[in-house]
Amino acid sequence: MADVASSKERRILVAVDEGEESAYALSWCLKNVITDNSKDTLILLYAKPPRAVYTALDGTGEVEEDRLGYLFSTDITAAMDRYSSDVADCVIEKAKRMCKDLQDVKVETRIENGDPRDVICQMVEKLGADVLVMGSHGYGLLKRAFLGSVSNHCAQNVKCPVLIVKKPKTNAENK
Repeated sequence: MADVASSKERRILVAVDEGEESAYALSWCLKNVITDNSKDTLILLYAKPPRAVYTALDGTGEVEEDRLGYLFSTDITAAMDRYSSDVADCVIEKAKRMCKDLQDVKVETRIENGDPRDVICQMVEKLGADVLVMGSHGYGLLKRAFLGSVSNHCAQNVKCPVLIVKKPKTNAENK
């Protein structure tokens, strides 16, 4: 039975971001999910959040079209886009370095634009992932209510199994 399981090619999608939680989830996945001599494909996915949109409002709450260019010049928006792309590249490079010792496992990377909740769910479907691995930020009830939980949203909306890896709290964090 073990031979059948180890011979199956699995597509394992790991959602990565700037946080320690996603790095821990990837590390945990490499130690506990990926097996030696497997034919697995590991897909590292970074969802680049959309740039915030700012508008100018006049006293009536209407957008003043002539003031929109005033808020951010094209130089500033270009710099913001470059920074966002640099962050994405850096996160993916760090994740790839963590995977450098894998043998017989194909590593693919993807950087997609959009709300991480939507991007992750869409990529799971589009790429035919057999399992989704992601970290948990461990937000409390109040923060989750305001910020939403990406991992919870994905667990409720994707069709494959979802493995949410929670980073253990250190002694300093417990105090």
